[in-house]
Amino acid sequence: MAGKWPIALDAMGGDRAPSEIVSGGKKAVSDFGLSVILVGDPNEINNSGGPGSLPVIPASEVIAMDEDPAKGVRTKKDSSLVRCAEAVRDGKAKAMVSAGNTGAAMASALFRMGRLSGVSRPAIASPLPIPGHTPTVLLDSGANAECQAEWLVQFAQMGAVFSRVRYEIERPRVALLSIGEEPTKGSPLIKETHKMLAALGPSSGFDFIGNVEGRDLLDSVADVIVTDGFTGNVALKTLEGGLKFVMKTVLGAMSATDEAKAAAEVLLPYLLPVATELDPETTGGAMLLGVDGVCIISHGSSSATAVVNALKVADELVERDIVAQVAAAIKS
Repeated sequence: MAGKWPIALDAMGGDRAPSEIVSGGKKAVSDFGLSVILVGDPNEINNSGGPGSLPVIPASEVIAMDEDPAKGVRTKKDSSLVRCAEAVRDGKAKAMVSAGNTGAAMASALFRMGRLSGVSRPAIASPLPIPGHTPTVLLDSGANAECQAEWLVQFAQMGAVFSRVRYEIERPRVALLSIGEEPTKGSPLIKETHKMLAALGPSSGFDFIGNVEGRDLLDSVADVIVTDGFTGNVALKTLEGGLKFVMKTVLGAMSATDEAKAAAEVLLPYLLPVATELDPETTGGAMLLGVDGVCIISHGSSSATAVVNALKVADELVERDIVAQVAAAIKS
């Protein structure tokens, strides 16, 4: 299916939908030659500038950002998210991308596309930007608030495949997020998972390097960091807030005085590339691993640029057949 069918883009999902989403879809087609199909209300899509040459799958309903995910998927069967997942299931699209309700995107993919055989729970894999290095993959970053040790082991397996396929790391280094590096530190869940991961042999396809702490999230000590969805989501949002605060503070300091402005002229050419690497819009969104299809979940505030990057990631992962590789890792 890779390369033959378009990517289903949820035109109604996100804080800036449909205008920015549609704009991103058009740009992905015109600038990068991707194949995209918009999913959503045709009238709203037309009012936002029209689909151009992009085809549209009509969907009369929208699952709001603050709506209960499971209820929304059950009751709004003609929502853009549900129709996106059905397009992948039915072979009309090779992947789906949404900046809408994260829980609803996950539920739509799970209920319509289905779970891969042997997968206990799907997990959201979020790339953490590391300036000058390959991103670190954090999972689960929000799909499963409560977990079992066996699930975390599967997250490690799936995360290692994601790191290998997307970032071409032959044997990823996998770590557990804990409150100390020692195997005896952490919750009962982390301690049990540590034992299970440490017992895996070379055939696992990755190297388990033990525990890491929160301070290591933006370091290059691991290629994959595993945790439960509650902890992962808190960690991810904390990083986002911290980075925004630092950027705002630095930019404010650079304009505080004439001397600071003069210094900024010298420093900005060096700082801007770093800021670009740290910008969530450049990562292309997170992937829901463990479902039978490629599902990319973008940030709710995604601009057209973020949408383009998410579509590029979706296309790349389909071309590299990541779903089949995840399925093979779980069965081994």
